[in-house]
Amino acid sequence: MSRIGRKPITVPSGVQVTIDGNTVKVKGPKGELAREIHPDMKLVSKDGVLEVERPSDEKFHKALHGLTRTLVANMVEGVTNGFSKELEINGVGYRAAMQGKKLVLNMGYSHPVEIEPMEGITVEVPAANKIIVKGADKQTVGQMAAIIRAVRQPEPYIGKGIKYANEVIRRKAGKSGKK
Repeated sequence: MSRIGRKPITVPSGVQVTIDGNTVKVKGPKGELAREIHPDMKLVSKDGVLEVERPSDEKFHKALHGLTRTLVANMVEGVTNGFSKELEINGVGYRAAMQGKKLVLNMGYSHPVEIEPMEGITVEVPAANKIIVKGADKQTVGQMAAIIRAVRQPEPYIGKGIKYANEVIRRKAGKSGKK
């Protein structure tokens, strides 16, 4: 059984947590996040520590308990430190650049692909083959990184495309020649 739901969430100084019914609002130096939690789950705040309580030991409530705790913990982490995903571009002539707030990708298509970052997300291009997506909301950062990666997914034969920095591409052998 998972014990994640029982772990208390410590709220660092400079972070405000407001609980209004089923709505949790977290405000910190990196931004402000709000989320609706399930009506069965109860969030209790005591001396800078948040705890999630469940009504019963049913399987559904156990699952919701861990999920709710993780979502609230990610909100607190996001407004204090933020989240980031790093992407790498592999391939001859493939490159990325920022044009104002838009990300412009030259990925071997007949046209450059322009991507507008989502609200609350910043995209950085420190090098032509590196993209860093940053933001306070973990889900939005992951979604934005997935949208960028979907422009040209890495292919298994040569390895060209956009991949996450920690992703390992399983390479396939090409065709064998005739004997």
